[in-house]
Amino acid sequence: MPALEHPPATPWRPESLAPVIGAPRCVQAAGAELGEGLLWSVREQVLYWVDILSRQLHRWDPRSGVQTRWTFAEEISALAERAHGPGLVVTLRRGYALFDPASGGEPRYLHQPEPERTGNRFNDGKCDAQGRFWAGSMDFACEAPSGALYRLDPDGRCTRHEDGFAVTNGPTWSGGGPQRPRFMYFNDTVQGCVYRYDYDPVAGSLSHKVLWKRFAPDEGLPDGMTTDALGRLWIAHWGGARVTCHDPQTADELARVSLPTAQVTNCAFGGPDLRTLYISTARVGMGSAQLAAEPLAGGLFAVEVDSPGLPAHLYGG
Repeated sequence: MPALEHPPATPWRPESLAPVIGAPRCVQAAGAELGEGLLWSVREQVLYWVDILSRQLHRWDPRSGVQTRWTFAEEISALAERAHGPGLVVTLRRGYALFDPASGGEPRYLHQPEPERTGNRFNDGKCDAQGRFWAGSMDFACEAPSGALYRLDPDGRCTRHEDGFAVTNGPTWSGGGPQRPRFMYFNDTVQGCVYRYDYDPVAGSLSHKVLWKRFAPDEGLPDGMTTDALGRLWIAHWGGARVTCHDPQTADELARVSLPTAQVTNCAFGGPDLRTLYISTARVGMGSAQLAAEPLAGGLFAVEVDSPGLPAHLYGG
């Protein structure tokens, strides 16, 4: 496959931007052990999210306040809507599966790509504009570098792209427009690193891995992330009580959303105009004193921003 030619990046002018409007609010005091997997359904105008360690999928309608919950036999961590079939494609502990919330039946595995790595589970993931579902695995104990990055194609093929992570998070994309992004970003959470790859959107291939940003220990660890319509990256900080907005080229911080709890896990845009940033958090591992000081730990938060996000891509299968 020949290398793609990309147009030059638009000059970045962070001084003209004020990305956050208002203060974050807790929209659900959910008390999740490990909230994650945020997905705004444009079709349904609802928010899907998961509590990984409680093995639960949640569907919340912000208009009515109605919440529906499904409990699984193993951990569920990320999800995407399907373009050509009912329901969702999800990552369970051992890999990719199909699940239809309408029928409520058992999920059906598509791929279990690492059966020999018995101490692993799948973690974060999302689809690219071509309908491929990228997801990472991780060591359940968050210690051994046994996690990897996978790509599930619409035709069902599953490919391993990167290896050697204790905890994976992301990915997200930026540069060149939402349909033909130039770069993919992926987090090595335990090392505090965000990597950037040159991305070929036609082939779905990665090259030229570079360290895009390393966070200082007092900033927390980079967890889930997303991209807005201006190409800015929004990154959740585990242990850092914040979400930060960054220039996709320089990695400079442009804005910060401070949360009243330390373990911030993921973020995704939603709402009718995609200008609401939803933020998930966790309470796992907190002692009684910390829980008393952070009563909203594990809650779901929302904050308004100046630029819309991008609609979540559908899985092409």
